[in-house]
Amino acid sequence: MEMTQAIDRLGALAHEHRLAVFRLLVRAGRDGLSAGNLAAALGLPPSSLSFHLAQLQGAGLVSATRAGRRVIYRLDSLAMRELLGFLTEDCCQGRPELCPELSGALTACAETADVR
Repeated sequence: MEMTQAIDRLGALAHEHRLAVFRLLVRAGRDGLSAGNLAAALGLPPSSLSFHLAQLQGAGLVSATRAGRRVIYRLDSLAMRELLGFLTEDCCQGRPELCPELSGALTACAETADVR
């Protein structure tokens, strides 16, 4: 991952509403959530939610698909794993075995968050 892409993704997450959307989509898994369900869960007006979803989509963290009249948003798990990998690639001087807690958490994340 390039530094600029990591900065874009981190920047998209650097807002309380966008981070909340991201976390809800992580929990939703493969099923994703409709814009209406996201707005209701966060108590956001649709126009505000649309703005935040566009930021997350622009950073490549979220995708949208139409299901009838609804738009379903899903986490792009590959993008999330790439970002986590970028943030931790130099952990413990490039020797992940020296950081068993972090290494185990990232492995578990990679195995369970495959929602793409």
